[in-house]
Amino acid sequence: MTVSAIRIAAGMAERSKVQRLSTDFLNRYNEALMLIELAAEDSSVIDDLKSWRGLGYREHFEVSALRCAPSALAAYDAVVPARRAGFEELCRAMARLVMTATALLAEKRTGLEPAIVVSIASESLRRQIGRATQFINANGTLDIGSIESRALQDEIDALLAR
Repeated sequence: MTVSAIRIAAGMAERSKVQRLSTDFLNRYNEALMLIELAAEDSSVIDDLKSWRGLGYREHFEVSALRCAPSALAAYDAVVPARRAGFEELCRAMARLVMTATALLAEKRTGLEPAIVVSIASESLRRQIGRATQFINANGTLDIGSIESRALQDEIDALLAR
């Protein structure tokens, strides 16, 4: 092996030691999104939505059997506390959106079409999952803060007002 190859290999080994956040956490929200979108056509998934529970990033990886769980938790602990708090608020807002959409779909109020609930909720949730994905892919260096969470809460309130 040449000196250059040894240096490249050493650099790759060093980078592999860097602890990274994991997008595996977002599978929970993607599952809820899929169920919400199915609910417009198949009301039987509402029971699945009712049993869905949001977990925080830490909770998710503390019970995870994934090999990356310890590294994902260490990376999360290394995130600046204010940024981590903003991410946690975003996750709570996504969970509230799922619960609100579920309640509205289960209620079957006159004048509130399931397709409208699904459209608004899925669009909002998809946008928020995208923000969470950016945060995770940036390894917690983005400040997603309270502005986006407030905007999501406004969308939830508008959905309830219909």
